[in-house]
Amino acid sequence: MARGGRGVSGFCRECFAPGEAARCGACGSPRMLRHAELDRLSIAHIDCDAFYAAVEKRDDPSLRDKPVIVGGGRRGVVSTCCYVARLYGVRSAMPMFKALRACPQAVVIRPRMSIYAGVAREVREMMRSLTPLVEPVSLDEAYLDLSGTERLMHASPALTLARLAARIEREIGITVSVGLSFNKFLAKQASELDKPRGFAVIGRAGIREFLAPRPVATILGVGKAMQAKLADAGLQTIGDLQREAPEDLMRRFGAMGARLARLAVGDDDRPVDPEGETKSVSAETTFNEDLRRLDELEHELWPLCEKVSRRLKAAGLAGRTVTLKLKTDDFHIRTRAESLPHPTQLAEVIYRDARELLAREADGTAFRLIGVGLSHFDPPELADPPDLLDRRPGQVRAIETAIDKVRAKFGEASIGKGRGLELGPPVSSRPATSPAEPARPSAHTRNSPARDRR
Repeated sequence: MARGGRGVSGFCRECFAPGEAARCGACGSPRMLRHAELDRLSIAHIDCDAFYAAVEKRDDPSLRDKPVIVGGGRRGVVSTCCYVARLYGVRSAMPMFKALRACPQAVVIRPRMSIYAGVAREVREMMRSLTPLVEPVSLDEAYLDLSGTERLMHASPALTLARLAARIEREIGITVSVGLSFNKFLAKQASELDKPRGFAVIGRAGIREFLAPRPVATILGVGKAMQAKLADAGLQTIGDLQREAPEDLMRRFGAMGARLARLAVGDDDRPVDPEGETKSVSAETTFNEDLRRLDELEHELWPLCEKVSRRLKAAGLAGRTVTLKLKTDDFHIRTRAESLPHPTQLAEVIYRDARELLAREADGTAFRLIGVGLSHFDPPELADPPDLLDRRPGQVRAIETAIDKVRAKFGEASIGKGRGLELGPPVSSRPATSPAEPARPSAHTRNSPARDRR
């Protein structure tokens, strides 16, 4: 969407010298950013490129030119993959056995979420050094509003963002792609135009023409079910939506129809909200082998409850609703939820209630996945209040606090509760033996004790 022509302003993304030629007059780089509205736009979307895989390549330079897949066991899915792996057709959320069929030489690495979260915090702090208006979307992406920062930064928002991208690459060792526009929807669209290590701009001119050929799936919130409904109505591109009267879209699709009508013409008035509410905190795992027995499912459930507890404590959240997720061997999903009398951050409390939900579902059905989550949040000071008639909550809190301190100092595997040791390693971490998905010796799995003790 970046355009040349009269009134175009630009600069070099390598040395930041101003210029409008195809190559920088100062350093000779071809990485020039030019757009007629460059100095008048201030809403950005920043997306870390192949984030998990980029961190792994940063930490192990021998992986630099190799196809890298970050994900679970052979029954799991691809969390992310590097751009080399994508050349073979590997994609995020692809079943692992299909990914290895497409790229059998890939190096497979189990996710190190605590490492990725630490890198994400570093990136986020760099963003917040530029503006307080940073709205995280996930670990690896965020919106920024740089309106009014010109005097403080002594630069336009575009130049400030280019300097930030270079700083992230230089100091953290990963790359990001930047999208710049005048609202969040278009900034997100822009960040996907020039990956990896990109910087794309969408101005106010020619919005309808730019959006028209793009599929409706590029609109946030249009999932597979909504795509099917729209396709049934003959609406497959954003241009199809543009040709519909807004009232007709509202009549057929309700509030979603009104939203589609606005976004189809680039109309998005949502502010960048640094207090954007986290809706839920969850964790899940896919088994190498289907599980039916309650005791085996319980053993898989406990480490997930610990993981959710750690994330709640790190985020300063306490939840009041426990949700259990199960996926059957024929891919049907069951979700069951229960409200707690008080908000909690404790793994023991989460496990107790999730186990009750699990016991009702463990009827001999074969399950391939289990997950647990917490939602409906309160401030952490309201979590797990003392009970004069029952001292167990206070004792559990004291034990978990002590465990957290030891793990923070010596690592996740340094200490654990007896429950986590009763049955040996979880089934999700045992080698797959399913005859339908034989092991592939040509695929390399990296999970050394020095790098990932889980």
